[in-house]
Amino acid sequence: MKRVIIVGGGAAGMMAAVAAAGRGRQVCLIEKNEKLGKKLFITGKGRCNVTNAADTETLLANVCTNPKFLYSAFYSFDNRAVMDFLEQAGCPLKTERGERVFPVSDHSSDVIAAFRRELEKRGVEIRLHTVVKKLCVEDGRITGVILEDGKKLSADNVVVCTGGISYPSTGSTGDGYRFAEETGHRVTETRPALVPFNIEEEWCGQLMGLALKNVSLRLICGKREVYEGFGEMLFTHFGISGPLVLSASSFYVPGGNTEVMLDLKPAMDEEQLDKRLLRDFEGNKNRQFRNALGGLFPIKLIPVMIALSGIHPDKKVNEITREERRSFVNLIKNLPLTVTGTRNFAEAIITRGGVSVKDINPSTMESKKVMGLYFAGEVLDLDALTGGFNLQIAWSTGHLAGSSL
Repeated sequence: MKRVIIVGGGAAGMMAAVAAAGRGRQVCLIEKNEKLGKKLFITGKGRCNVTNAADTETLLANVCTNPKFLYSAFYSFDNRAVMDFLEQAGCPLKTERGERVFPVSDHSSDVIAAFRRELEKRGVEIRLHTVVKKLCVEDGRITGVILEDGKKLSADNVVVCTGGISYPSTGSTGDGYRFAEETGHRVTETRPALVPFNIEEEWCGQLMGLALKNVSLRLICGKREVYEGFGEMLFTHFGISGPLVLSASSFYVPGGNTEVMLDLKPAMDEEQLDKRLLRDFEGNKNRQFRNALGGLFPIKLIPVMIALSGIHPDKKVNEITREERRSFVNLIKNLPLTVTGTRNFAEAIITRGGVSVKDINPSTMESKKVMGLYFAGEVLDLDALTGGFNLQIAWSTGHLAGSSL
């Protein structure tokens, strides 16, 4: 019986182990932490957005880096296959807004427990608190791994599923990149992705804790618009966060001038918004400007918008000029924020960059450099937007690697 070692007990590693053991391989799953699925446990604020129920073309459209590489993986083990697997393993699922799929219980621990049962059922040997120090390669072929204590474990195949370097407290410390480079693979530049933005403007801090729904955001790097999206965002003490911002961060290009433009009223164009403002002013014509905006913004946002408008807060609404009003409309539709960078890997949901897919066979996940060596999951140069797409990458690539050994 062929012996397989899988390094990393996260989403990709557990799926690779299930697939390999299901094909009659003797599988040893090595995890440095005290339990499997440590990062999976905190995904989706502990609810675990396991996948997205959209069609496969939509899944691919939400992959930011190297989507074409994933054709074989996504089509051979798609989101329906993931959902069927988990439900048959005793973890019922539900689909929410945006086609996001969660456990019915809203507990990520139920996803991990389902995998644990399947691994045990298939006879997978699980080694926790075990650190792999090095991969063993002889004559261009993988022969096993060397553990931190110096012991060698022999294997016919090794699958590296060590994740990236986001949330390092979960054990994602870049080991897989080192393994890849030591065995002759290219590793592309890594940076935080699905991560909040640091913002220069101090007024952001005044709005800390304010969430805005149904706003539009444009990200402009240099003079080029690289992202436009609609959804929910959050002001923080350092800048901005929330689903809309996290998605925008996947398109952020470091260096140069970067600006976020917020449209606080995307359902209306400037003419419609101007008419709405006129109606509001008409109903409050004897009131001060500061007291006439309650129907337009959350209370916390009003002082900031007044300060940015340049209109004196005590000015009577019926004294505001057409030019001032039109300028205010433009501010509401194009509220500028200066991006000074992103937060670090400790706050990033995923890592952008990783083992170059040019060195990996997309039909099997096997290395083109070392026979019998496979890579799967976040360790690869693959990343996607929020909504369950990154976990689908992990499931699909892990399953393909485990099935191809």
